[in-house]
Parts: sequence; C-alpha cells; structure tokens
Amino acid sequence: MSAAAHISETSLPLRQAIETLLPEIAERAAEIEDARHLPADIAAKLATAGVFNIVKPADIGGLELPPREIVDILKTIAAADASTGWCAMIGATTALNAAYLPRDTAREIYGDPETITGGVFAPMGKAEDRGDHYLVSGRWQWGSGSANCGWLCGGAMVFEDGELKRFDNGAPYHRMMIFPADQAELIDTWHVTGLKGTGSGDIAVREIEVPKERSVSLIADRPQADGALFVFPVFGLLSMGVCAVALGNAEAALEDIKTLVTTKKSAGASKTLAERTTVQAAVARMTADLGAANAYLGEAIDECWAAAQSENTLSIELRAKLRNACTHATETSADIAKRAYEIAGGTAVYASHPLQRRFRDAHVATQHIATAWPTRELAGRIILGLETDTAML
Repeated sequence: MSAAAHISETSLPLRQAIETLLPEIAERAAEIEDARHLPADIAAKLATAGVFNIVKPADIGGLELPPREIVDILKTIAAADASTGWCAMIGATTALNAAYLPRDTAREIYGDPETITGGVFAPMGKAEDRGDHYLVSGRWQWGSGSANCGWLCGGAMVFEDGELKRFDNGAPYHRMMIFPADQAELIDTWHVTGLKGTGSGDIAVREIEVPKERSVSLIADRPQADGALFVFPVFGLLSMGVCAVALGNAEAALEDIKTLVTTKKSAGASKTLAERTTVQAAVARMTADLGAANAYLGEAIDECWAAAQSENTLSIELRAKLRNACTHATETSADIAKRAYEIAGGTAVYASHPLQRRFRDAHVATQHIATAWPTRELAGRIILGLETDTAML
C-alpha cells in the first residue's frame, strides 16, 4: 500500500505536520519506553497536528479519511516509534464513537479538534439502568494513552432491576460508557515486554452516573453520522488500526537491518554481513513478505471501501476477508521483526538497539484481541461456509 498513491487534499496538511514530528518521535523512542507512557507534550503535538481526527465524523469537524489513508498515517507514525503509533491509533479509533452518538453529545465530547479520547471496548464493567442514566462501576485493562485523555470509555454489561439485559440473539447486552477522564482512576499495571510506552494500564470507575446519551453500542446501534466510513465494518476498522501499527514497526525493522548489515562485520571477518548469501536471501524474503501482506491488506480494504461507497453495506465474506488480512499483516510483521532481530545477532540484545524494541513491540501487537489468533478461526469459518456468529466481524 503506497502512501503516495493515497494522499487527498484533506489529509495533506496533517501529513505535513506529522513529517515535522517524526524526527523528534524517533529520537525520543527510548525515553518514551522508559517512561512507560506517551509524554504529554508529544500527545499534544499529535493532537494539534490533527492525528486524533482521522476517523472523527466530518459533521463535527473531523477529517473522516478513507480507510487507506488512515492506515498509511498510522504506519508512518509507528515506523518512528510503535508505542507512539499505538497511542495515535487508540485515540483516533476511539473517536469512532462520535458517529453513533446524538449529534449534540458528539460535539460536546469530540467537538474540540484537539481533544484526545481513549478507552476499552471489552465489557468489563457493570451499568445499572436508572432511567435517564446508567450507574457504572468497572475496571478495564489495556487503557492505552489514558493519561493524555480528556474523555474515556469502557464497555459495560447492562442490568435492569437486577437482571442482565440481552441482545435479540440471547448474548449479554453491553454498551460503551463515555465519561470525563477525571471521574476515573488510572492504575499503573503496565509492566510489560513490549509497547511499553503506551501507558496501557487499568482504568477504574466506581458508581459514576453516565447519561444514556453518552453511551453507544457498536453492535446494536446505527451510526448517526452519514458517510461510507461508518458503513465500513467497525471491528474491521479497529483491526486495521492494530495492523497498521504492526506494519509500520515492521517496515522500520526492515530498514534497520538493511542499514546494520551493510556496516557490521562478524568477529575476524573482512566482509560485511550484507555479503553473506544467507543474509541476502533473508532480506529478499522479508521484503517480499512485507510487500505481500501490504498488498493483501490493500486489496481487502479497497473491496470493502468500494462496497461501502456503492452499496451502503458489506457482505459477510468481505468483512471476513478484511479481518483475515489484518491478522495476517500483524502476524507477518511480527515475523519480520523477529527475523531482523535474529540477523542482527548480539548487537540487538541490548535494550539501546532499536531492533530490540521493535521485536518486543511486534509480539505484543499480535496479542490484541482484534488481530489475535482466534480471528483466523472466525474468518476461516466464513471461508468454509460454516454457521458463524458475525456480531464481532
């Protein structure tokens, strides 16, 4: 997926602003990892550039970019530093909630072009229906970038008169609850191997009141905003964000190893690693694998986008193809980071080397529920024509 082929006038100022930030982000990558969260000044610069508006509906001032451009922009940031790219992805995709909210509420929460939002879809909370509001308590893991957010959200099971409500298919009914960040407690649980700089600790609230208009169901509700982007599969869009970060990280890992092998010599050797046939073959294979993953993802995105624009709906088969492509891209990216790390040898075992960080970041991205191994099973059932619950597809 060539970024140059997918640049619109709408995104050009944003891209130019990002280009000016990339050297600083790359230079501060070790600092970001050591801090275990994205520094507030970098988050603010990303917000001022407009990064968190790429998914936000145009009717409330967002950029509402086409899916290809969303991926390209997130990849570019992640190539400088995967943790920064991850925080950009979370803040950008969380703004998808704005498409489902009543328009006045959407403007209240997302109207400021520099607002940053975050949260967790997983329904780890409990929301008691109290008529015009929900009484919400819960604790959510993976609250990436939360320290820089003005608003947060968390999925919650909905109860009425002590009974768990259910969707029409009998599954537990849950909604995303949106609340000011100062109503939440941020708990530092983020002691991990990779994506250390995302600050993805826990978010907790206890018996806060959330007006019903500040809640959304990405499964049961229909978008209030017009536009093909909001016909696009919600969970496919979220998966695209994850794999975009993984792909950007892999592209940078490939560039890192190409630079390293042209200068490094093994002990006692007179030639660089680049002169070894095994290294030459490995780099060629990595280049092809990365290109193939990008091509399959681009094909899936283009087919889904065309259907969203022309038919205002997407087939189950197209949605499955997109999810499969996202998972494949994430897995392939991790494999490339691993091979680059191995070729680098002992040089890459030091925490100061970027390939050490890229290797670890890549293998945390593969664990996200949007692109983890079970999504292969979901896509496979569709490919094989088996009966499948497609609510999360």
